Amino acid sequence: MKFKTKTRTEGVLTIMHILAWLAFIGFSIKAGAMLISYGVSCFNSDGTKNLYMGLNLYNLSQLSFWHYTLFVFLRVSILVMKAYAFFLAIRIMMKVNMVNPFKIEVARIIQKIGIVLLLTWFIAIAANAHTDWLLKTTGELHGDWVATDFIFMAGLVFIISQVFKRGVEIQSENDLTV
Repeated sequence: MKFKTKTRTEGVLTIMHILAWLAFIGFSIKAGAMLISYGVSCFNSDGTKNLYMGLNLYNLSQLSFWHYTLFVFLRVSILVMKAYAFFLAIRIMMKVNMVNPFKIEVARIIQKIGIVLLLTWFIAIAANAHTDWLLKTTGELHGDWVATDFIFMAGLVFIISQVFKRGVEIQSENDLTV
């Protein structure tokens, strides 16, 4: 009986695959819970006092329903984008083959992750601008997104995708010469 031994890299990738699933599920649940809470709060204004995990947006909803909706939309959008980025990471881990890891499909998915992170950066900037305006208008602060983190991650993932694409090119050249 022969047992297949995993390399350290394969073990780390297995753990990362599990963690990516947990992050995807967690962000999806957070976004869904916030959307459901928002839906309830549209019919019952007391729901805005504890929208999600102690978030009290009652004063904001009384000031303007549209700003309240925009605030929730931006927050949910960031959660959905994070969940989607982890979903794409899961897809990468399902497609990677340790014998022949450089595939154009994987390079495209990595590039999509970079685009998703860039879009998340734009949404975080909009959310920061809206939060700053709300702070000046109402004197209340309801969140703080660090947009620079998303642009840094997007740039890093883009660089990785370009290196991966080059790996695909080299691998295909080597396959042709054999």
